[in-house]
Amino acid sequence: MKTLEAGSARQRASKAVRLEFPAPPGCTGTAYWTGTGFAVGDTVERVLCYEPGASAWTEELTDLHEGVDDEYHYMSVASREQAVASLERWLQVPEPVILDVGCSSGYTLRLLRRRMPHAIVLGADYVRRPLDKLGEDIPDLPLFQFNVAQCPLASGSTDGVVLLNILEHIEDDERAAREIYRILRPGGVAVIEVPAGPGLYDIYDRKLMHFRRYRLSGLVRLMRRAGFRILRRSHLGFFLYFGFWVAKRRNRRLSRAPAEQQHAAIDRNMRLLGHSPALHAVLTVERTLGRWIRYPLGIRCTVVCGKPA
Repeated sequence: MKTLEAGSARQRASKAVRLEFPAPPGCTGTAYWTGTGFAVGDTVERVLCYEPGASAWTEELTDLHEGVDDEYHYMSVASREQAVASLERWLQVPEPVILDVGCSSGYTLRLLRRRMPHAIVLGADYVRRPLDKLGEDIPDLPLFQFNVAQCPLASGSTDGVVLLNILEHIEDDERAAREIYRILRPGGVAVIEVPAGPGLYDIYDRKLMHFRRYRLSGLVRLMRRAGFRILRRSHLGFFLYFGFWVAKRRNRRLSRAPAEQQHAAIDRNMRLLGHSPALHAVLTVERTLGRWIRYPLGIRCTVVCGKPA
C-alpha cells in the first residue's frame, strides 16, 4: 500500500484510462485505475485484492504447474493462440475490455496485448504471489485477486472473458459460469477451455486439485444453463489423443502406488516432450484445420460462448 503524496486518489485516476471497480472489503466507495495501480480513498494498491474465499489450491501447486507447463509448452501455446484467435473472430467491439481469469504468469495477457492492442486487458487470479510478480513485470496492467465463483466485478463490465483450464478447479462450476455471464456486456464473448474425458481422471488430476474432467456435451450444457449461446465447440489435441489416452490409463493404474512413485510419474508426464518442435507443428496444423472442422475428441474441450445482445 502506498499513500498518495499530493492530490486525491480520484485526481490521479483521472489522468489515466477511466476504469472503475468496486472497492475491496473493508473499504468504501470506488476503486479507480490510475495507470499503475488502483486508487482507493487516499491510497494506491498495485493489485486490487478481494477476499478469494477458501480453496485447496496453493502457491506450491502454482510452482509445480508453471515449472513444466510454461510459456513454450506445446499445449499452452496452442491454448493461448486458439483463445486469442477466437476473440479476434467473435468480439466485434473497437476497444473491448477483456478479462483473463487465472492469468498466473501473464502469458495470455501478453499475447492479447500484442494481437489486440486497442483492447483494455485485465488479469485476475486466485493466488496472490504470481500477481505481485506480474505487477512488477507489467506495471500498467490492472490486476485482481478473487475467486471467479464469487466475482466482485460489476455486471456488464467486460466484453470478453478468457478461462483456460480454470473451471475444473472450481467446485461450483455452475456458479462460476453464471458469474462469467453476469459480468459480460450483451454481445460479449467468453472463451472456455477445460480438460476432456471424465473417464481419464487420474493421479495428475488429483495432484492439481481438479474436481472433474469434462465431456464437451456437458460443458455446452453448463454454459447454456448460464444463459450463453454457443458460437463454437470443439476439442484441442485431437491428433495427440491416442498417446494421451495411453498415458492417462497408465497413470490410473498407479493410483494405489506409493506417493513417491506417483509424484515421479506426474513430473515425468508433465515434462515429456513439452517443447517438442514436432508437437508444436502438429498443433499448428490442427488449429489451422480447426477453422473449418470440429474435432470429435481431444485432450481438452473448448467452447466459445456469446451473451445474447
